[in-house]
Amino acid sequence: MPSPGDLFDAMDVAAQPRELVALGGDLSPAMLRAAYRNGVFPWPTGVEDEARQDRSLRRLARRGDVPLLPGTPEGPLVPWVSPHPRAVVVTHQVRVPRSLRQLLRRTGWETTLDQDFAQVIAACADRDSTWITPRMIAGYTALHREGDAHSLEVWDGDRLVGGLYGVLSGRVFSGESMFFRESGASKAAVLDTCRRLAESGVPLLDTQQESEHLLAMGQVLVHRSEYVEAVRSLQGPAPQLPTERRLLVA
Repeated sequence: MPSPGDLFDAMDVAAQPRELVALGGDLSPAMLRAAYRNGVFPWPTGVEDEARQDRSLRRLARRGDVPLLPGTPEGPLVPWVSPHPRAVVVTHQVRVPRSLRQLLRRTGWETTLDQDFAQVIAACADRDSTWITPRMIAGYTALHREGDAHSLEVWDGDRLVGGLYGVLSGRVFSGESMFFRESGASKAAVLDTCRRLAESGVPLLDTQQESEHLLAMGQVLVHRSEYVEAVRSLQGPAPQLPTERRLLVA
C-alpha cells in the first residue's frame, strides 16, 4: 500500500476541484515534507472549532468529495490545502516600503535564524484564535529538529520582538506564520528572511495568501498550477541558510 506521502507525489494537485485537496494522514516530518514538495500544507481550524470542522470533513470524505489518505489514525482529520491563487514573493525582488525603511533606521533591531524556534512558534500561536494547534506545534518542531523547518527571530537587544517560521523544501521557503510584539517587526522578519534566502539561492518565498502588508513588499499572485510547477522544479538538496546574528538595515 502506498504511504500518504507517496500519494501527494502522485496527485495532480493543480487539477483538484477544491483548495482542500486531501484529508487525513498525520503531521509527521515525512508527511509534511511530501506535502510541501507538492505545493500543499496542513490548515486545521483552531482547537475550539476542531470537533465541528472534523464532522464536516468526514462528511466530505464519506461522499468521496475529497480523498481520504490511507493509514489515517484515529482523531480529528488533518485538512491539506493548496490555495488558488497562490501568493508568493520573489526573494531577490523584495521591496522595502518607506515606512519600514524609516523604522529600521531608528530601531537597531538584529536578526537570527534558528536561534529560538520554540519561542517563535509559541508566539505565533499566542492569539485569540489560531490554527497552530498543539499537534501542529509538535509536527513542525519535529520537522525543525530534522532541519527542514526554520525560524527567523527579530531582536531588540535580548528581547524577541518579532519573527516567523516556515518550511524549506528544496529551494522554496513556505512561510507558515509570523508575529510581532513591536509594530513593524513581522515585516522586518519577512525582509530579512528574503535576504537570507536570496543569498542562499532560494528564489521563492511562499506566503500562501494575499496580504495588504506583503503586497507592499512585492507579493504577487500566481495560478496554482504555476506555483505547483515551480515548487516541483525547485526540488533537490536544500541549501544551508545563514544563521548568524545581523543588524537589520533598510
